[in-house]
Amino acid sequence: MTRTYLPPGQPGFHLEYPPKGVIGDVLAGSARRYGDRVAIRDGDLSLTYTELYDAALSLAAGLRERGIGLGDVVSLHQPNSAWFTVTYFGVLLAGGVVTPTNPTLPPLALKEQLEEVGAAAVISHPSTVATVRAADPAGLRLTVVVESTEAAPGDMPAEVEDHVPLRDLLAHPPEPATAVSPDDLAHLSFTGGTTGVSKAVRLLHRNVVANALQTVCWRTGSRPVLDEEGGIGVEPIAEAATAYTGRRGDEASVAIAPLYHALGMAGQVGGVLAGGQTTMFGRFDSVRLARVIEERGITSMGGSPALFHALLAVPGIEEADLRSVRSILTGAAPIDAATQARIAEIFPNALITEGYGLTEATTVLTLHPLVGPDEVPEGSCGAPIFDTEISIRDASNGQELARDEVGEVWARGPQIADGYWNHPERTAEQFPGGWLRTGDLGRMDADGWLYLVGRAKDLIIYKGYNVYPAMLEGHLASHPAVAQASVIGVPDSDAGEIPVAYVMVRRDHEPSPDLAAELLEHVAARVAPYARLRGIEFIEGLPTTPSGKVLKTRLREMHVLTD
Repeated sequence: MTRTYLPPGQPGFHLEYPPKGVIGDVLAGSARRYGDRVAIRDGDLSLTYTELYDAALSLAAGLRERGIGLGDVVSLHQPNSAWFTVTYFGVLLAGGVVTPTNPTLPPLALKEQLEEVGAAAVISHPSTVATVRAADPAGLRLTVVVESTEAAPGDMPAEVEDHVPLRDLLAHPPEPATAVSPDDLAHLSFTGGTTGVSKAVRLLHRNVVANALQTVCWRTGSRPVLDEEGGIGVEPIAEAATAYTGRRGDEASVAIAPLYHALGMAGQVGGVLAGGQTTMFGRFDSVRLARVIEERGITSMGGSPALFHALLAVPGIEEADLRSVRSILTGAAPIDAATQARIAEIFPNALITEGYGLTEATTVLTLHPLVGPDEVPEGSCGAPIFDTEISIRDASNGQELARDEVGEVWARGPQIADGYWNHPERTAEQFPGGWLRTGDLGRMDADGWLYLVGRAKDLIIYKGYNVYPAMLEGHLASHPAVAQASVIGVPDSDAGEIPVAYVMVRRDHEPSPDLAAELLEHVAARVAPYARLRGIEFIEGLPTTPSGKVLKTRLREMHVLTD
């Protein structure tokens, strides 16, 4: 069932969590600890930790004056910018609940999400506020618009009126934060919707604080500490330091993933906890990203396979000086060995790691330790982080399975959410007895490493045999022509379902019938006859969520339309 791995130098698997700690205490602690250190860079705009804390307190005071406070739900409907972080902490310091909404949603979808959670206010951006007006959600009492920045440019639409500029709220003198409890609601984060309808996940202050401490202590070789005023921080453990661990107060990262995604939201808290400096990155541009990494001395970064494929395709990327990067965290989907080798060439000092998590677990359940490239078995998405239990269960009856048997991944720990908003039946089904049923299929080896094989709902039943899409995707990814691939089950009158792959080819290859046949043979040579692919469809780009996960529901819809 549970973990057996512990990073070297850590005194134990249990962390001491602050019993009264809330998210605001993380920012307060870092403001006192790191004061004049720059927390956020966004073009020419930079904010130190003291300035970030004061701005968030001023915003909280401005929101309270306009009737937005304890328990009110506030949507952050903005692209990545320095103001996203300011408004995130400002809402929480006012006692509010943050619900991030995708700024690319059409008006009807935005209306449904805002009304689902009863949003009282929206903090938007010049480029997105027109969508808020078109959505016109019931119950909305306040619309705030932030200013444009280098990461998030945009002009204010002339036709949009009746809004409050963010600068008006920031004009308030800082005031003490509204008192909240660790058991109070902090986030209403919508799931990615990879299996259908998106649901709002209830994340409490204690969930977010715990997951920030779990991940930061794991990745920096630290332990939690409190200052004299109750501010939350971390303290390095000398014996846990490696060549790759983060250094408290001396890290530099780049915010590429959308901050409105659960990973981006929680990542802000972890970055502040570690005293890091975050450079905001707007619309993705691989050439500019390479330049930012070099100019800002970025030490850690993360991204999906698609991001790294784009970065590797930058002309002259081999000549870029990317030696400052010490750790790379990949997610959303595995990266094949050939691509990992190329990443290692352009990031010569970086350890490439993987992790696993989901919105219902705040963000993170497992991580690779930062101990060296040969310490983690190939194909593993890591070991359970501090205070996290992973159990592999039979999906039909919930019985625990033996090591190395494939079943549904169940998880338990302080980061597990409080359930779904207004979905009691779904909550009871997904969160039985304090556990989270992830809906993912995996196995755990004798040493406590977790391996994912796919989503339970994506399992393909071919003539009674279980066929795991992730296994087939891994074999496809090992072919030099394949940039990315996703496998779905397609109904078949004889077999029940057959596996079909949607494939993106690398830029130096062309889709063709011969290549399709070659890929089918490539996979067939590596699997049992029943698990062979039965078709290849070439595609220019796979549909993904903002975090980079492939939307297999969309692929199934596409297959029906083209069949």
